[in-house]
Amino acid sequence: MEQYLIDTNVISHYFSASLPPNGMQFMDSIFDAIPNISIITQIELLSWKTNIESEQKVEEFITDSNVLELSSTIVSKCVIIRRNKKIKTPDAIIAATAIVNNYILITSNEIDFSNIKGLKIINPFKLL
Repeated sequence: MEQYLIDTNVISHYFSASLPPNGMQFMDSIFDAIPNISIITQIELLSWKTNIESEQKVEEFITDSNVLELSSTIVSKCVIIRRNKKIKTPDAIIAATAIVNNYILITSNEIDFSNIKGLKIINPFKLL
């Protein structure tokens, strides 16, 4: 069974129900299992300025998720990624986390993650 790492932008689209039906259905199955997120995604989610109801929803999601911390292996992979591609550090950490754990990254931001060796991506907006 495939394992997935969810990028922050997809969580935002999911919570706002802005994904297409196939994307929502796919994400429902991911959310029903134990979702995997990077520590970077946790930080980004908790930094959202929103209402109390949305904050509680985000906190519940994080509590139900497997939050992947930084490890020396992830840091090393992040450094390699940044040396080979112009990419922001948070995105490089997310990519490195997916690669090191052999997870497929679920993101709608394919451009920032393109051409990273060993990174597999699924965009829920493009599911048939």
